[in-house]
Amino acid sequence: MNRVVCSVAAMVALGLSPCANAQPAAAAPAASAAAPTYVSVKTGLGPVRGVVDSGGVMSFKGIPFAAPPVGPLRWEPAVPATDWTGERDATAFGPGCLQRTKLSARETASSGAAPASVSEDCLTLNVWAPVKATKPLPVMVWIHGGGHTAGAASLSFYDGASFARDGVILVSLNYRLGLLGYFAHPALTKAAGKTAPLGSYGTTDQLEALRWVRRNIAAFGGDPKAVTVFGESAGAQSTLTLLATPAARGLFARAIVQSAYIGGRFPSLAEAEATGAGVAAAVGLPGAAATVDQLRAVSGEALIAAQEKLPSGPVVDGRLLPVRPAIAIGRGDILHVPLMIGTNSDEGSLVAARDPASVLSEGSPDLVAFARTTYGAPAAKDSVLARNLWRDVTFTAPARWVARKASAAQKVWLYHYDYTPERLRGVWTGVPHGYEVPFVFDSLGRSPPFAGLLTAADKASITTTHSCWVSFAATGVPVCAGAPAWPAYSAAEDPVMDFGVADRVLTHRDAPILDAVEKRLVADGKLAP
Repeated sequence: MNRVVCSVAAMVALGLSPCANAQPAAAAPAASAAAPTYVSVKTGLGPVRGVVDSGGVMSFKGIPFAAPPVGPLRWEPAVPATDWTGERDATAFGPGCLQRTKLSARETASSGAAPASVSEDCLTLNVWAPVKATKPLPVMVWIHGGGHTAGAASLSFYDGASFARDGVILVSLNYRLGLLGYFAHPALTKAAGKTAPLGSYGTTDQLEALRWVRRNIAAFGGDPKAVTVFGESAGAQSTLTLLATPAARGLFARAIVQSAYIGGRFPSLAEAEATGAGVAAAVGLPGAAATVDQLRAVSGEALIAAQEKLPSGPVVDGRLLPVRPAIAIGRGDILHVPLMIGTNSDEGSLVAARDPASVLSEGSPDLVAFARTTYGAPAAKDSVLARNLWRDVTFTAPARWVARKASAAQKVWLYHYDYTPERLRGVWTGVPHGYEVPFVFDSLGRSPPFAGLLTAADKASITTTHSCWVSFAATGVPVCAGAPAWPAYSAAEDPVMDFGVADRVLTHRDAPILDAVEKRLVADGKLAP
């Protein structure tokens, strides 16, 4: 199978040297390899053949859910895949969506690793499900992170076998990235229908994958009415975007948001078109005067090169996405489904390499001064202060704001992830961005090099974390093995589940600084009053 076996997040978490890029798994020696057990499932597009592992979990990989977004379908909303004849092999992952495969340190921290192969023809999904199910099972649909420019559903720490083992069908999907997924230009706007989505083509991919799940997941034993969408980083921002997208209504029943950049750029259509005109000029076309045919003739590789230093993500086109998610959340104009949301204790790891003075200059002097006294003596050092304040401005305070706003109309559970593996206590000062993912998926122990390095405490924390996500998918309420009852969020109590060395529920311990940060974000227009 073309599986990614190099997990940067997992390796660093265990104190090992991270690899540069993920590679396909090497074939096992012939003498020890058992003949695979195949299984076939008939989807609405045709039968697919997957494999069954020794634990009774069947997996299907690389299933097309949308037509290849190439040629005339580049920068068009996703359209359903077409039928195929005969049984389609689904034993190997499809390529990741086109992206740079030599990642910077920040991109590696955000996405974990690069996929083994990439292509513009990439709209496939993967399914893990138990072979035997006596009733329709809850479904979780995973949207990967990577800043909307990197990542893939095939990365090893997104392996869904543990979810399937515990009675939840796991679906992971690829979606268009960078300038191939999030791009606008005056020529594309002029050529599109009056109501056609513009700019956020990666979001249309996510919607089409959810429609595929609604039409087909029952064939795998799943309940299309019990779908949970969840994601981390860009995947979490995508989940929030879906909550604010009217077209997503009825496609999922619950949502989990892990470390979302809530106050992200979310450009207007006019802003995105201006950026697109600049991109066109950068690749040798006549800027805003470039034609649709000229744009679609540009190589994908040239577009990936032009992506350098440009932000990426959903566009507020007034059609698919009416307003920024933060505005929709502030108005209460989102899908009212049970929601889990939280962040990690060292999200500031993403700016660890930056000059602290530059990071602190982004905050108002009064907020920086308040943070310096509120965080306490250890945080007075500028490098630590910058890391902590950036964490709270970018992630922690906005997540708490979402919990308060959304809890007015739906059940919400807020968490703070702070479990440090035993080998790294005294080395780490908190949990870096994205490092909760292999605990959520219970995927570390499935890789032999890592399994022997996990301590009993690490394994217990994995069990606690994973069980929260499983129970939420099954019932809409997180019940966490070995942890106290997790109350739904209320502004009056301000409860947060603290996943740490001693899991506990507490009133948000950083409330004063988070209140101050929120006030500043509201004043700056990044969050709604």
